[in-house]
Order: sequence, then C-alpha cells, then structure tokens
Amino acid sequence: MVAPGKIVKLLLLTFITLASSNKDNENNRKAEYSKARENVLKDLFKDTGYDPTISPSFNEDGPVVCQVQLYIMSINSISDSSMDYSMSMFIRQQWNDSRLMYNETLGITHLELDTKVMKNVWVPDLFINNEKKANIHHVTVPNMLMHIYPNGKVVYSMRITGTFTCEMNLLKYPLDTQICSMGMESYGYSTENLVFEWNEDPISYPPNMSLPQFELDGMTTYKCDKDYVGISYTCLKVDITLTRNYGYHIIQIYVPSFLIVFLSWVSFWLNIDAIPARISLGLLTVLTMTTQSSGARASLPKVSYVKAIDVWMAMCLLFVFGALVEFAYVNVLARVERRRQASISERRKVHTDPDTNGEPVEWEKAPRYRLFLKSVTDREKARVVDKVSRVTFPLVFVTFNIIYWTVYIFWEPVLREGS
Repeated sequence: MVAPGKIVKLLLLTFITLASSNKDNENNRKAEYSKARENVLKDLFKDTGYDPTISPSFNEDGPVVCQVQLYIMSINSISDSSMDYSMSMFIRQQWNDSRLMYNETLGITHLELDTKVMKNVWVPDLFINNEKKANIHHVTVPNMLMHIYPNGKVVYSMRITGTFTCEMNLLKYPLDTQICSMGMESYGYSTENLVFEWNEDPISYPPNMSLPQFELDGMTTYKCDKDYVGISYTCLKVDITLTRNYGYHIIQIYVPSFLIVFLSWVSFWLNIDAIPARISLGLLTVLTMTTQSSGARASLPKVSYVKAIDVWMAMCLLFVFGALVEFAYVNVLARVERRRQASISERRKVHTDPDTNGEPVEWEKAPRYRLFLKSVTDREKARVVDKVSRVTFPLVFVTFNIIYWTVYIFWEPVLREGS
C-alpha cells in the first residue's frame, strides 16, 4: 500500500510539470505571434515594395473612399472679439488599401502600428480649411494610432486641439444664436482620386459636455465639394449650433442700466429750485450710462451694423440724457421768474400805467396781476413739465421695452445662405 505522503508528492510534482508545460506553450505562442507579426510587416512594407507616396487609387478603378468620424472632447472657448472657437477632438479616418492585405494567421486580427512605422503608410491629405492654429498632442508620445486589417482596411486616428474661425452674426447679441463650422478638405487629391464621406456615426461627444456662455443645440454634417480652377476637391463640413446664455448679460448689463434710467427719473420729483441736487443726479446718470455702454461693447468686434446691445444702450443713454435736458428746460423757466422778480424789485415804486392815462400810480396800487402774470405762468409751466415727465418717461420706456424684447426674442436673422 502506497503511503499518503508519497501520493501528495506525486500530485504536487504532476501539477508543477503541467504548469511548466502550459507556461512553455504560452511563451511559444507569444513567440510565434511576434514572429508572424514581424513577417507580415516585412511582407507588407519591404518585400512588396510598398510606396507610401502613391495613393491606393493608382492601381484601382475609382477613387479612394475615406470615411471620417469626429469625437469632440470639449469646446474650450468661443471668442466674440476675434470670432473664433477652440476645440479638442479625435479625427478618425478609415479607408481601404489593397496593397496592405494579408492572410489572417495565428490570430492576427489586426496590426497595431507604432508611430514610427506610420510614416511608411499612405494617408489622406486631410486639412481643416478654417483652422487658425492647431497641434497634435505629444504627451507623452504622439497621440496617433493606426490599425491595419487583413482585408486592407486602415483605421487612422489622431488627437488634436485647434482654434478655428467662426463667422458670427451679432445682430441679436446677446440674445443671439451662432453657427460655427469646421470644414475638412483634401489639399492635393481631386475627387478622381480621393473622396471623403461621413461615417454612419459622424459626430459624437460626451453627454455632459457644457460651455460657460452657450448651450449646444446640435450638430449638422454635410458634404461641401468645391471647385478650384476647374478641379473638383472633396469636402466635408459640420455646423455647430450654439445658443448664447444671456443670464450673465441680464445681471451685468440690463438690470444695472434699468436702475440707472430709473434713478434719472428721481429728478422729476425734486423741487424745481433744488438745482445742485438735480444737476448732480443728471450728470451722474449720464456719465454712468456712458461708462457702462463702453464696457459692454469692449469685448465685441467693431462691426458695421447695429447690434441689439447697441440699441439698448443707446436708448438708455437717450432716456437719461432726456431727463437732464428736461431739468435744463425747467431750470430756464424757473430762472426767468427769479430774474423778473429781481428786475421788479429795482424799479421805482411809482410807475406809469396805461389805464390811468399816463398819470403816476403808486407801487402799492399798481395792478400786480399784470406784473406777475407771465412769471407765475412760467413757474407753473415748469411744475407741469415735471408732472408730465413723471408719467411720460416711464410710459415711453415701458413701450420701448415691449417692442425691444418682442423683436429680438422672436426675430430670427438668416445665419447661413439658404437656411
């Protein structure tokens, strides 16, 4: 009878032998896979004489069809003054190159190329036509990948961040909606040799992507092939629709200007003889409104048309200036009375009245209603002007607000030709 200790040793030895055998088999498979991959790469780029300077369409009938897909990671900033926006994204391209076909052996479903090997493969000459500046990320290595499949399909991806022009229409600013575009074209290949097409899923982005000043209303993709000197070039375009969040402008611009206009109307309730208070209030509101108007337009480009913010600021400035002019008119009427009173006090106490046939009349017996009729009328007229202004100015301002907000909220200018 075999001892239990010998059975345990025998089982342990068997287990170690099997584990060692499996490890050797795994190492052999890895070595065979590495050798097979090396042989495939050698066959593709050395033995066949592959030339990356020649497009696949040279040996084929018809152009190379390249499918393009964008993954937008973030839209970093949108500048109204320079009319551009910054964006980080992955550009993914996919095409077929029959020269890169190989037999699927030893489980090589695809080849993952190093960035140093990518230069040996032909790639489409895609460029972004409205790019101001852009770069491919290089931390810690160039952010690029290329996969080659047995049927010759090539998948090429790169991560870039760039600044792109955006033709903005600021007629409704800050109640506006902007369409920022990005166009991709072939720089040197005509449509006879290269055609860009959108992937079935052309654009994707994180569902929680947000912008500080805008709401993302959607993206539209389409083809935009162009002719240059009689030669047709392939083109793809994406329109990004952005609606401005005007809460910031309501708090920082509209509400303060409301209050400044309301403050200018306080002078209508002050006594017509309170000249220092009324002139200080009028000048203060005019200067404050002018300063705020300049600050509101400081970050905007100098365009030749009138923006919504220009209309608002101009009308608010007109109202506060109108209140100052109203004070000047009332003050003139009040000064006329004071001047006449001073003139009358210097007269002789005896004067000639036409009703007494030219005979002297004592001052105390003169018909005072004739002496003060006009002055009393001017002073009452000043009071009436103040009373009318208390109602007229707010009524006109409310009417302006109704027209302003109705027009600029519901009016939709044409942002693109044919839209």
